[in-house]
Amino acid sequence: MTPHEIYRLIENGMAEVEEELVRQASSAIPLVHDIGQYACHGGGKRVRPAILLLGAQMCGYEGPVGARLGAVVEMIHAATLVHDDIIDNASTRRGRPSVNARWGNEITVLMGDWLYMTSFRLALAERCIKVMDVLIEVTRKMVEGELIQLTLNGNPDITEAQHLDISTRKTAVLFSACSQLAGVLGNVGEEREERLRQYGLNVGLAFQLVDDVLDLTSDESTLGKPVRSDLKEGKLTLPLIYLMREGNPRHRALIQDVLQSTGPDAEGREMIARLVREHRMDERALEKAQDFARKAKECLEDFPRGRAREALLSIPDYIVARDR
Repeated sequence: MTPHEIYRLIENGMAEVEEELVRQASSAIPLVHDIGQYACHGGGKRVRPAILLLGAQMCGYEGPVGARLGAVVEMIHAATLVHDDIIDNASTRRGRPSVNARWGNEITVLMGDWLYMTSFRLALAERCIKVMDVLIEVTRKMVEGELIQLTLNGNPDITEAQHLDISTRKTAVLFSACSQLAGVLGNVGEEREERLRQYGLNVGLAFQLVDDVLDLTSDESTLGKPVRSDLKEGKLTLPLIYLMREGNPRHRALIQDVLQSTGPDAEGREMIARLVREHRMDERALEKAQDFARKAKECLEDFPRGRAREALLSIPDYIVARDR
């Protein structure tokens, strides 16, 4: 199924998500209104609400709550991005100035908090404890992931398991919330709800590993954000972990120097990116992403056949193949 066909299945629901985002990101305070609209309408692909809507459809749910929860997860995602851009000192996001670049760090911190609280206010309106349990636990894990990553920045000895744990917390758990909430809406029971959660978790891990690779192999015009930023921020991602583990001592020394450098070292970062490609460590990481994509699809084996299930089975493959 093509991406166009996937989005046609949930066209009305996605339009409702966009309308809800406009409403929720509005405020009588002009500054809050302007930044809220800017942060929530930055041109993202809306993969997370799409997974929620498709999952709900597969589980037989057709009510209005799906679109509202789709807006909730997208606002949580927007909040994490504006906070991440402050931490990473990023100047662009999706091909345009980041919120912190336009309005400054102090205002952006508060706007990230505002987006979080606005998303939870919308979720709380559904008066469903299970929905709140899922969203609160996910948000907690996302913050923990950021904290763990900050404690490990610049550490050349980070392991594959540690990186996957960070990726799970920072990225994959929000995907898992989307698919799990679909099961909650469809009232599918705990066993199927867990399989849906695992589907989203594996999709999210595949998504993050592809991001790791693209940061080292793509360019800013394609990604819409700065490249080689992980190295600049002292983050050791999977292709670099493989190169550190299996490359020669000279490679390890170069990576360590760049990770721990306090000044600009664009030449060193580009040299490392070339080494990753030359030694095919990017391909190794993509193979891992493909493993997660395969696991995600296996989680849907017992669900009813139909167009929504077919769309969900297509998403992991598109995520692995994106921007390449």
